[in-house]
Amino acid sequence: MKQEELIFVPGPGIGHLASGLELAKRLLDHDDRLSITILVMNMPFTPSINSYTRSLTASQPRIKLVDLPEVDPPPSELLTKSPEAYICDFIESYIPHVKTTVTDIISSLSNSDVRVAGFILDFFCVSMIDIANEFSLPPYIFITSNAGFLGLMLNLPKRHDEISEVMQMSDPDSLIPGFFNPVPARVLPDAVFNKHGGYAAYVKVAQRFKDGKGIIVNTFAELEPFVLRSFSDDHRIPPVYPVGPVLHLKGQPHPEINQDQLDKIMKWLDEQPQSSVVFLCFGNFGSFSPLQVKEIALGIEQSGFKFLWSMRFPRSPSNQFMNPEDVLPEGFLERIEGRGIMCGWAPQVEVLAHKAIGGFVSHCGWNSILESLWYGVPIVTLPIYAEQQLNAFRMVKELGLSVELKLDYRVGGDLVTADEIAKSVICVMQSDSEVRKKVKEMSEKGRKAVMDGGSSFTSITQLIQDITGNN
Repeated sequence: MKQEELIFVPGPGIGHLASGLELAKRLLDHDDRLSITILVMNMPFTPSINSYTRSLTASQPRIKLVDLPEVDPPPSELLTKSPEAYICDFIESYIPHVKTTVTDIISSLSNSDVRVAGFILDFFCVSMIDIANEFSLPPYIFITSNAGFLGLMLNLPKRHDEISEVMQMSDPDSLIPGFFNPVPARVLPDAVFNKHGGYAAYVKVAQRFKDGKGIIVNTFAELEPFVLRSFSDDHRIPPVYPVGPVLHLKGQPHPEINQDQLDKIMKWLDEQPQSSVVFLCFGNFGSFSPLQVKEIALGIEQSGFKFLWSMRFPRSPSNQFMNPEDVLPEGFLERIEGRGIMCGWAPQVEVLAHKAIGGFVSHCGWNSILESLWYGVPIVTLPIYAEQQLNAFRMVKELGLSVELKLDYRVGGDLVTADEIAKSVICVMQSDSEVRKKVKEMSEKGRKAVMDGGSSFTSITQLIQDITGNN
């Protein structure tokens, strides 16, 4: 039986890397002929990446990890001005190393019965399509977000040809292919407003999508049928493969894990009634100003529900983490004793899977949304950065699968008040709400999609056939 090798280049961010690794494992589960080499880029501010990637792939002998040599990162000021521009510059500096590594891989397999069949590139890594073309290998692009985000990116080059300037928050609503509703400018990703390289980076990335042999998306047909149909009707768009939900459901190792605290959290949840606890968690980089923290605290207290709050803080000017008591309302911790738990890091997957969790106040990162759908937990939307505002808009206005707190929140913007937070939490915790019912139904559809014969299972099968039959 002819063996086929795929070369993966995942994005260096933890969310992109996690999705890329899970997609790799999903493909291997589908076809015994496949093996995968993953080229790992190590960003300077993600020191735990190595242990993370190895823990996720340790049980999979058909995955080989190659740590690419370190490169000089872009200036740190660029990261402050535009994370997207920083990431794109960082990835492009790896092009020579990727080319050398791919040359070595192909050379090492030249006298074997293994054939390199194709590339799978994170969408931030599309500058490496040229490497795939040099070796006459088909490049496939992996979108770690949803089909709505893909619609935005496919439309961006057209918009740029007509108006080659950054967008403005005051721009009129956009008619984006694949969206039912006109999209307000205020819910578009941060990068499209960024004149320090963010907008240019997004345009540069989006312009290469048409050069992919196919586009893989972490969604499923039942979740976004309208936008996926619109792609299949447009011959200018490469084939789109919805393969989700692609999730790592065993929990992620984390450098901040405290086993005693984890045991305390899970024991407390075990003692709570079903669907009685609100979980607040805002991702690895999600943090708020002290004023906003106070409003969240007062709002969750005012709601009357039990809660688990994973609170992240930005480092202070002295490079020390804040003390939660310094920013919480006076007497808050005493008043909520027994009713709520405050923690730093929380094991999000394990928490969302727990029967006690009834609602999730979230930053609306796409991995978090898919996890909440998988476990049937409705979301209250409080986006912070990247494309999270667009995700929130999609979940509330397009799909009716979340409760709106804010769609356009950004750090430094208008304060979200305690009254608004309490109202949204009360709404999401209603046991007979329409949103809760729809989320439960979509949870069942998502689980069926990845089972044998499901829509995503079939899409992955087609993807493998197309890759292995391409050359």
